[in-house]
Amino acid sequence: MSASQTIPKAIAPMTMQARLRAIFGGSIGNLIEWYDFYVYNSFALYFAKQFSPASASATTQFLNVFAIYAVGFFIRPVGGYVLGSFADKHGRRGALTLSVLLMCVGSLIVAVLPTYATIGVAAPILLLVARLIQGISLGGEYASSATYLSEIAGAKHRGFYSSFQYVTLIGGQVLGSLTLLVMQQLLSGPQLESWGWRVPFVLGALCALFGLYLRRNLVESTEFERAKVVRRASPFTELLAHKKEFFLVLGLTMGGTTAFYTYSTYMPTFLVNTVKLSRDQATLISFVTLLLFAAMQPLFGYISDVIGRRPVLMWFGVLGTLGTVPLLTALSATRDATTATLLIVAALVIVSGYTSINAVVKAELFPASVRALGVGLPYAIAASLFGGTAPLIALQFKDWGAETGFYWYVSGMVLISLVVYGTMRDTKKTSRIVSD
Repeated sequence: MSASQTIPKAIAPMTMQARLRAIFGGSIGNLIEWYDFYVYNSFALYFAKQFSPASASATTQFLNVFAIYAVGFFIRPVGGYVLGSFADKHGRRGALTLSVLLMCVGSLIVAVLPTYATIGVAAPILLLVARLIQGISLGGEYASSATYLSEIAGAKHRGFYSSFQYVTLIGGQVLGSLTLLVMQQLLSGPQLESWGWRVPFVLGALCALFGLYLRRNLVESTEFERAKVVRRASPFTELLAHKKEFFLVLGLTMGGTTAFYTYSTYMPTFLVNTVKLSRDQATLISFVTLLLFAAMQPLFGYISDVIGRRPVLMWFGVLGTLGTVPLLTALSATRDATTATLLIVAALVIVSGYTSINAVVKAELFPASVRALGVGLPYAIAASLFGGTAPLIALQFKDWGAETGFYWYVSGMVLISLVVYGTMRDTKKTSRIVSD
């Protein structure tokens, strides 16, 4: 090995204080970015009609806005590739800064966008442009934040600390729901439909500027600094040498991302459109269940540090396969808000087996020189194909008069991932993250 490829001894392990500061800074920035993205879903119940012809039915209006939501997901692999490669070549901090800047631009566009009544079909087209920008941002965000938090966390508590990637991801949804709850108290339904739905996007753009400040002051991970010294090829060239891990990430993500977006992103619409609860009830239930969901993540992450990653994934895989159809069937049949809340919480306890550790499991599969791209690109592909499309597929089944078909679809996706969990090695024992 040449002198230029020798890992310098000057790169020392981080102190616990510096580690905690980095985790906090990375997590808060992550929360802001996911709030910017998810506020679209929280307020879709109010702005859906603003981007469709007046003659369109309620289900058609929802289909239109969630089709745009799904297209925003389809572009995420571009962000996973571009910003993942950037993170592996130039650093995790720079990629995180760039992703939050793009999110700010997307939120600002939505905030000032004219409606269908004003500019016709150009309105949904421009909404699509804004969501594409945010989709690129989010594809890069997952790649960079999942990698950064997994690398910053020490080996002994890596599952626990990296679980905060999903705490803040879910936290973005919680903040979106909380914003809606507050605005429902301050404004009437017609006011929210007319102009109130724009306010959270303005707030999101302003928060993204704060996130930009936070990201610029993050410390770089020592894992990246080590990899920078020994890198021999471009991240994409190196990724080709890890095809097995690439497809492993695809497989273990399919069921998890489908279930996650079913019980989080799609739930407010499901509660209004199928369960027939009011919009205020749906918003409150979403807020409470997501808050509890966020609190579950560190617990499951800690459990994975004790017993391993694979048993936690199996918890989700087995119960998700067997329990999805009964849970969604019971949920669709109830008209009671308390029962609906308890059923959703039960589902989220199951899904936590995936969400809490999916970031660290993927990060542990790849060497640092290609980790962000290896984590981000296959995850973005799976999230685009299966996660982002879940609300659209659910609404399409409902439009066909066969809503129960969607319940079996979700269960089938989880079953495929269960096969992967049952055959993969436990990444806690085979981790490629350098321990410090």
